[in-house]
Amino acid sequence: MLPGKKLSNKTALRWLFKRVGSARSWILVSVGLGLSGGVLLIFQARFIARIIHGAFMENRAIDALVPFFIVLVAIIILRSLLGWARGVCGFHAGAKIRQEVRMTLLEHIFSLGPAYTSRQSTGALASAALEQVEGLHDFYAFYIPQLSLAVMIPAAILAFVFPYSWAAGTLLLVTAPVIPLFMILVGMGAESISQRHFQALARMSAYFLDVLQGLPTLKLFDRSKGVEKTIAAVSNNYRIKTMAVLRVAFLSSAVLEFFSSVSIALVAIYLGMSYLGYFSFGLYGKPLSLDLGFFILLLAPDFYLQLRELGTHYHARAEAAGAAEEVLKIFAVPRPKAPADLTVSLKSDVIHIQCRDVYLGYDNSRLPALRGASFDLKTGEQVALVGVSGAGKTTILNLLLGFLQPDRGRILVNDIPLAALAPDSWRENIAWIGQQPVLFHGTLKENILLGRPQASAGEIEQAARRAGVLDFSVYMSEGLDTLVGELGQGLSRGQAQRVALARAFVKDAPILLLDEPTAGLDVENETLVVKALKEFSRDRTVLTLTHRLANIRQAGRILVLDNGVVVEQGTYWALMAAGGVFRRLVDRE
Repeated sequence: MLPGKKLSNKTALRWLFKRVGSARSWILVSVGLGLSGGVLLIFQARFIARIIHGAFMENRAIDALVPFFIVLVAIIILRSLLGWARGVCGFHAGAKIRQEVRMTLLEHIFSLGPAYTSRQSTGALASAALEQVEGLHDFYAFYIPQLSLAVMIPAAILAFVFPYSWAAGTLLLVTAPVIPLFMILVGMGAESISQRHFQALARMSAYFLDVLQGLPTLKLFDRSKGVEKTIAAVSNNYRIKTMAVLRVAFLSSAVLEFFSSVSIALVAIYLGMSYLGYFSFGLYGKPLSLDLGFFILLLAPDFYLQLRELGTHYHARAEAAGAAEEVLKIFAVPRPKAPADLTVSLKSDVIHIQCRDVYLGYDNSRLPALRGASFDLKTGEQVALVGVSGAGKTTILNLLLGFLQPDRGRILVNDIPLAALAPDSWRENIAWIGQQPVLFHGTLKENILLGRPQASAGEIEQAARRAGVLDFSVYMSEGLDTLVGELGQGLSRGQAQRVALARAFVKDAPILLLDEPTAGLDVENETLVVKALKEFSRDRTVLTLTHRLANIRQAGRILVLDNGVVVEQGTYWALMAAGGVFRRLVDRE
């Protein structure tokens, strides 16, 4: 299925039912417990009818009825325990599916990489992984088990009713389909409403998270008041969608209660007319005692109860279908071509990268980014990649990292196609430092360990020293064990960048990819970062993406990218003397 194509409700439901397998055992136990509770319900009705008949028709003493009361109480307690156990099993079934779907979704998003996530709203992705996956729970915890119980328990009740009165059994059997019929009619509209509800939730979550992330900018430009009104409007829209879902849920419950009450009334009328002598058919020629008639009447509500509960949980089906459609929109985005798991080791002293006539376009190639880019990156070279914004520099970086695959052309690593290398094997050889240092909530040490989790304490300290992290961490209360907030809260931009440098140092990879590593830094921090990078770059292959052309004079080679093509390459002074695109870029700066 193509990305952006509208998913049908049937597709979502097929996907939901396919996920049952991993929680099948919990669901089967839940169904077994529910069926056991249903059988006990029949015996409960039988004992109640027997007690009533014995007390009023046979004038039995209370002592004679005590054993019946004891059994009745035991049945009620056992049914309660079975109901509790069924709820626990349902919860575990839903939890297992949610965990599996959430992990699969995250794995899929990770495989798509930054090339996909950078074009998506963080809030929308977070909503899909959290709220919409949560919306699947009731489908597996309640609806799927009830789907079986709505057939099994009424069938068991009919098996007890028909031997006493085929007419009462026929009434139950004929009126039973009315409830599922109206349940389906009401539910057809509920599914589309639920999908719109989840879409509104996703929009609200995305907007709210984006506003929180951009709060400093909003305050600086005095735009927070205007955003408050927008949030109020988005929240009100979500309120309206939520009330629409609840309206349908309450309407469906009312309709199901009405038709089940009418059906029970028909059975009651038949039994009453039989006792009054108006009806004599349907009893196999035997008079109907109060014991048996009351037993049938008690079973009638329980017969429809299972169908009513299915109708109640049908809303969970509609909710899950709406949530699944939103989740499947992410799964519909195709992953990059799965590489073959070769055993070629790239942990060597020589890694030669070749880009040969590479073409790549976004939005199904409607927006070309590269138009036949070609260049070599040899072992130990210090290469700078320059060009105006939109020239294709970041696209080349994502290609080298394996986040994108070229539409045409080839990228070779030691004469092996990059697409044929396992991503983990290739990325072990790469250290990457971006212009926005990404730190996670945790200690400085934990953030550095992301580069190589198995690094020793001595290696961590050495990396921190070489990157200049120890220069400021010694003044912190916990040193490298100091806790920092999400995105480096509590650190300056320069300090966060030095932590990112230490992460690259501890990885000790032979290839270093730099994306504007000094962007946004003051002169002092820029000097420190450049000094650390200069030390780390020694004897490594380095590719630097930058707009700051004054800092690349010492680069061994400069690649000039223009409109998706490498148009010039050479040293700084050679390119300046040529007076081409690079010279114009320098003069413009």
